Amino acid sequence: MRNENGEDCMKICHLTSVHKYNDIRITVKECTTLVNAGYDVHLIAPNTRVKEFNGVTIHGLFNNYNGRLNRIKKFTKQIYQKAVELDADVYHFHDPELIPVGLKLKRKGKNVIYDIHEDVPRQIMSKSWIPKPLRKSVSSVFERYENNSAKKFDALIVATPFIKKRFYNVNENSVNVNNYPILSEMHIDHSETFKKRQIAYIGGISKARGSITMAKAINNTSAKLVLAGSFLTKTEENEFYNHITANNIKHLGFIDREEIKNTLSESLAGLVILEPKENYLDSLPIKMFEYMSASIPVIASNFPLWKNIIEKNNCGICVNPLNEDEIAEAIQWIIDNPKEAKKMGENGRLAVENYFNWEQESIKLIGTYKDIDL
Repeated sequence: MRNENGEDCMKICHLTSVHKYNDIRITVKECTTLVNAGYDVHLIAPNTRVKEFNGVTIHGLFNNYNGRLNRIKKFTKQIYQKAVELDADVYHFHDPELIPVGLKLKRKGKNVIYDIHEDVPRQIMSKSWIPKPLRKSVSSVFERYENNSAKKFDALIVATPFIKKRFYNVNENSVNVNNYPILSEMHIDHSETFKKRQIAYIGGISKARGSITMAKAINNTSAKLVLAGSFLTKTEENEFYNHITANNIKHLGFIDREEIKNTLSESLAGLVILEPKENYLDSLPIKMFEYMSASIPVIASNFPLWKNIIEKNNCGICVNPLNEDEIAEAIQWIIDNPKEAKKMGENGRLAVENYFNWEQESIKLIGTYKDIDL
């Protein structure tokens, strides 16, 4: 394909078997960045009829298979067939279950990038659908498989410095592209917004991500808790509602990006109180940086990595995520100290503008593509 200047341009195909066609990291950030850089960008994604988004050509495949194993065995075969049909110059896949697809494409002589969003071996240790006695061995087997496969790919795009550290000895072409916010997306003029006495939580909802603790903590404050996102399981949802004793929690369900912005604009602070599980300790949750980008204080788990970011930039309060009283005290402090809380929010926004933004991360993404020798 030729670009608007009549020059040949690289054809890129991103692949995902589980994420939506308009996923924030995959499409809104990475694919759109590549389109704006002049590349011909395609995305294979599940269960959509959308044909184009932000200049990205979307190829929707429908997963008609029941169960996780059927999806992995049969749906990924469809994705591989479509990928071969598109005959791209570079393939960039986003899910561990697509590693076999990436390896097949490498055997066909294609350039392949593996985008590693999570530290999956550590994630496996908390997967409820894997019997607990088997988790350690499953984690170990998968880690060896992932490491051996990663050696064969042309580049690894990783979402945190911790993941880069793990993979750098496996594949030197490991590039840390953090999932930081787009500067303009959550930017809020608070002089034109009305603040409610509410604290926000945005994202997937589960006990491990603090749902029960948040519900208990909010009862000891004068605020309302507003949650935007979906429960990970029906069991998690039922357990959560069993802990609601007052009319001070509102669940908005899944909402779009503009509604998220509006919710944050009305909120006094944002919560990210994940439990201290191994796969969370070195993560960089996008919600934390989106709260900062929206100029509201962050109330976060006191993990060393997060504590360093928040205390260094004086943009929130770190708490023991298992201590509901400590969380309640932090929420009430935000309510009782509006001037100090406002300054924290402003500090968070400044930190995003200076360090934690997609505009800076996108330069590393483009550099990775430029370094691939076609």
